[in-house]
Amino acid sequence: MDSKNYPQNFQDQLPLMAQKLGGEALIGELCKGFRLLVDNDKGVITFDSLKKNAAILGLQDLSDEDLRNMLKEGDCDGDGALSEMEFCVLMFRLSPELMEEAEFLLQQELQFVSQL
Repeated sequence: MDSKNYPQNFQDQLPLMAQKLGGEALIGELCKGFRLLVDNDKGVITFDSLKKNAAILGLQDLSDEDLRNMLKEGDCDGDGALSEMEFCVLMFRLSPELMEEAEFLLQQELQFVSQL
């Protein structure tokens, strides 16, 4: 599931949150979001915990296939679930504006380093 597959009424609030909160507080908020979706027994987000708690994030209209695709896209280690780190990385990846800004800042940093 990439950002192009969002419901039409989806508004990406992550860039605004990043601007208002700053990096450290934004990560803290993402970690709180992780805790809302986590399977408390397993300590990761599973398909079942995501499906059970999807309405909290306004994702109740996503199909089982969409939820599985979301898990699959974020599952870097192939265990079928999302750790806290995988979840945070996925949230950044699904925010095109934030990714563009990060890419711009990285390019600036690389230019600065190359001038040294």
